[in-house]
Amino acid sequence: MKIYQCIQDFEVVAPPIVTIGTFDGVHLGHRAIFSKMKEEAKKTGGETVVITFFPHPRLVLYQDSVNLKFINTREKKIERLEKIGIDHLIIIPFTKEFAQNSSEQFVTDYVVKYVHPAKIIIGYDHHFGKNREGSIALLEKLKNRFGYEVEEVPPYYVDGAPVSSTRIRNLLHDGNVMEANKMLGYEYSITGVVVRGFRIGHKIGYPTANIEMPNEYKLIAANGVYACRVLLRDRMLKGMGNIGVRPTIDHGDLTIEVNIFNFDEDIYDEQITIQFVDRLRDEKKFENLDALKAQLAKDKEQSLDIL
Repeated sequence: MKIYQCIQDFEVVAPPIVTIGTFDGVHLGHRAIFSKMKEEAKKTGGETVVITFFPHPRLVLYQDSVNLKFINTREKKIERLEKIGIDHLIIIPFTKEFAQNSSEQFVTDYVVKYVHPAKIIIGYDHHFGKNREGSIALLEKLKNRFGYEVEEVPPYYVDGAPVSSTRIRNLLHDGNVMEANKMLGYEYSITGVVVRGFRIGHKIGYPTANIEMPNEYKLIAANGVYACRVLLRDRMLKGMGNIGVRPTIDHGDLTIEVNIFNFDEDIYDEQITIQFVDRLRDEKKFENLDALKAQLAKDKEQSLDIL
């Protein structure tokens, strides 16, 4: 996948099959769009082009978005798009100045001028441009002038409701990773470098890999204990993770850690990805470390059943 940090740098391909959006989550609804693009590109001999923005428009435009968190980091979103098989990714720097472009200006002065789309495929609820005035109706209005085709992809339903990034975020805030994963089409994950902790887990027979906190805009699922898979180098391992403040030892600060089953290697300073499969329970303060150890034995057994 070729990545362009500026739309003016795009190297024109023929015929470009284009979509536009922020695509936080790269979830099943988004994947329906990408699948349709790839199908069209195969049919016409074209190449797929995703146009997205960074930072997220809401972070630039609205002060009340400081608490907005994202399912994927920018790096992970790029990785997922590449795995899907997108040919070109254009990342437009989003600024307050850029936001002043009307939706029609955006289509004419950016998408058409630099990408020359043969076809634009967008989701059923997508809006763009100043005040989000742009929609499928505008694209239809302009298509004859610029000679492109337009297709709207209908919603993708899971459990009777359309998949959306907002719906997934709400599930993750509640710790319901299993339901969120059904809509993502993959397991929600957090990637980080293993750092040194207090080694309490070593003392009770459940050593954990503590990872550095992700960037401030990464959505962290609800506190609790989870059955997890751990990607280390090219290995997929089983484990149980904890997001929380470790109340039994009065730690206080939020930590993300995972006990990897049947594993005894020094992985400090290495990057791992923790994939959250299901939530086992709330975090709880135990009377002592022995009581915590007894509960961890039950958590491990339950995690192995789930995994």
